[in-house]
Amino acid sequence: MPDKTIIATALAPAARGPYSQAVRAGGFLFVAGQLAVDPASGQLLADADIAAQTERTLRNVQAILEAAGSSLEKVVKTTVFMADLNEFAAMNAVYARFFPSNPPARATVEVQRLPSNVKVEIEAVALAD
Repeated sequence: MPDKTIIATALAPAARGPYSQAVRAGGFLFVAGQLAVDPASGQLLADADIAAQTERTLRNVQAILEAAGSSLEKVVKTTVFMADLNEFAAMNAVYARFFPSNPPARATVEVQRLPSNVKVEIEAVALAD
């Protein structure tokens, strides 16, 4: 069985269930879906607009990647889950700031509901080295 390493950092929201913030395996980092939670306060930004939620969510992804010795530049794939694809343009404008060149592959899907009724959740796969 391949080795796997659990990644955890206080610079991103703690897992709220039986999952890890990220797992390193086979040369990749698999970052669990992140929400708009301020890791310092634990405050969920549920009432914030899609731009603010996307910003906080991607900052959480970034913190986990950096804690594992990786970075946003090494992300190869993301999945963006949105409660309302009518807000895609606003989400995408923020997303583009985090991936200004050589962006990762991405899937964006509208879902009926996200945890805590947030507007966006983002997961990522990145190179671990």
